[in-house]
This record gives sequence, structure tokens and C-alpha cells, in this order.
Amino acid sequence: MDILKIENLSKIYGEGENQVKALDNVSFSVPKGQFVAIVGPSGSGKSTLLHILGGVDKPTSGKVFLDGQDVYAQNEDQLAVFRRRQVGLVYQFYNLIPVLNVTENITLPVLMDGKKVDKTYLEELIGMLSLKGREKHLPNELSGGQQQRVSIGRALINNPAVMLADEPTGNLDSKNSHEIVELLKVSNKKYSQTLIVITHDESIALQADRIITINDGKIESDKLLQR
Repeated sequence: MDILKIENLSKIYGEGENQVKALDNVSFSVPKGQFVAIVGPSGSGKSTLLHILGGVDKPTSGKVFLDGQDVYAQNEDQLAVFRRRQVGLVYQFYNLIPVLNVTENITLPVLMDGKKVDKTYLEELIGMLSLKGREKHLPNELSGGQQQRVSIGRALINNPAVMLADEPTGNLDSKNSHEIVELLKVSNKKYSQTLIVITHDESIALQADRIITINDGKIESDKLLQR
């Protein structure tokens, strides 16, 4: 079953001579549980695509369906709820709240939703992320790799329909990069998370089930990797 379906997606910035077509009639679908790497040169439209899939940036035209829901048929309030519940976002620079500790940062999406935190699941996540004993630490008391682990926990806490990661290892050394990729793969397999990762790192892309190459706002190639 396809968890994500993109139909004729276009995004245009600016007007007249200053017009830039970041995405040009992009269409593809992603089955539930697939690990997809999106690659391409800088300025190819990768991040724009990811932000539209996550409900962060609106398309100029086209549609995005996530778990059967027409994402951009929703109003702003509905979109905010959608982002909290259906999408887990992991960024290159972590985007943690500096005054909140590890546990508070991870559970923020649940608390913003007015829900009770599932303590058993939270403990499981903290263990999986190797953050045991760091629960009360603030972001500035953590290494870069630990901060990225917290952001992965925050992305997973609501068990979203899809995890979106934008250069998640771009700010890390090779050891931490390897560990973060392994964690994302664990979330993909253990929790059957659909995972879409933007990366410039070929070694990360080659660990995916599928590589979509984007150039000049268009899909240049779409390959399933044989295992």
C-alpha cells in the first residue's frame, strides 16, 4: 500500500524574470515502510520537495496525499495538527529547544497535542537512542550526535506516517554519521517507519531501498536497489 502519493507537484518562487521553478511537475509514490534516498546537486529542488511533503511549504500546483489524506486540502490549523501527528522531521541542525531538556524536547509534539506521553514507548525510545542517563540534560550539554538522536526521538514520538530527514548527518563527523544512519534504519525496520532522506552522501543513499535523483526540479531517475 502506498503511504505517500505525489501528483504533478510544482513549486515556483518569484515572478516574471525573477521566477524560479524549484519543482517541475514531479510525480511518484512511496509504499509503506520503504526507505527512500533523494539525491541531487545543490539547488535541484530536494529540500523544497521535502518541505512540501512535510506540510511546511505549500506547492504552487499539484497534490500530496499522505495515508490517503489530501494534505493541502486542509486549512492552517489542520495543517499544524497534521505536521505534529503524521510527519516526523529531522533537520541537519537539530532544531532543539535550548531551554528544554532531552525528555522535554522528545515529548514536545505529544504535549503540544494535549495528549499523555506513553511512558513505556518513551523509555523504549530513549534506550534505543542511547540517551539513558541524559534525560535531564539540556541541548548545550550534549554532543552533536546526541542532539541529533534527540531530534530523531522527537520525530518518532508520535509514531508518524512518514519520517523526513534533511541531510541528517551533514553536521556530524563520520562516526556519528554512521550511528545516526543506523538509528534511522532501525526506526525504519523496527517501527515500520516510511523513511525519506535527503543526502549528498552516496554511502547513505546506497543503504536505502530506492534512490530518487532530482535535477532542475525534475525527477532524473528513480531506481530500486537490489539486496
